Amino acid sequence: MILITGAKGQLGYDFQRLFDELKEEYIATDVDDLDITNIEKVREFVKDKNITLIINCAAYNNVDKAEDEEELCKKLNTYAPRDLAIVAKEIGADYITYSTDFVFDGEKKALYTEEDIPNPLSVYGKSKYEGEKEVFKVKPESFVVRTSWVFGIANNNFNKQVINWSKSKDELSIVDDQISSPTYSKDLAYYSWELIKTKKYGLYHLSNDGEASKYDQGKYVLGKIGWQGKLNRAKTKDFNLKAKRAEYTKLDSSKLEKVIGKKIPSWENGIDRFLEEME
Repeated sequence: MILITGAKGQLGYDFQRLFDELKEEYIATDVDDLDITNIEKVREFVKDKNITLIINCAAYNNVDKAEDEEELCKKLNTYAPRDLAIVAKEIGADYITYSTDFVFDGEKKALYTEEDIPNPLSVYGKSKYEGEKEVFKVKPESFVVRTSWVFGIANNNFNKQVINWSKSKDELSIVDDQISSPTYSKDLAYYSWELIKTKKYGLYHLSNDGEASKYDQGKYVLGKIGWQGKLNRAKTKDFNLKAKRAEYTKLDSSKLEKVIGKKIPSWENGIDRFLEEME
């Protein structure tokens, strides 16, 4: 039996769809069903359920709000992943949790590999990096997967925001000085599952192929939906954001691709399929 936490989010939702297709048995939980910040409640929940894999899709993701809600952010991004790893170890289950390109400061200006030393610029990024370390400390044979700019059918994301903006505005400004790779949650779930099956534990990067700025991503989405307005380039400093952003955090997924023997599709391909789903 597979336990999914954060089941109402983009990734949790796509894992459920994948497992429905594959006829895999799972229990999908969200905050109302299971408080992952309470290890005793997690222990109680998994009792007698024969859980063989825990997939942690739960996270605190509001990057700017995290600057004011550091404790809550750490609870969900640092301590909960660690506690789930402890429980997974206790019951002999496999474990996977997710981190982010926000662990990097963007100074490298080239693809980030798993060997690069993180230097997070925000509370959110720090909480995720600390979470990675805590997980490997308590259960070295875990999967920790860093990803970037996730978008999917469930919940809100940048693609959906752009589409919503386009409905009421004929002029938009999007930043061109943040570069990474938009990642389709359906691909994130599928390629994660391919990785889990290898049992080759460790730290991995998984994002869609290619790189884009937020401007490139927005332009691509707007082009696909046939928006006729004017799109302007903007800079991060033009917006009053609480958390500091890195300029370049494109992840190198080649380690994972080698292990699973499959190539991850481009971010454009991911957006094409996402937009088909939206119809």
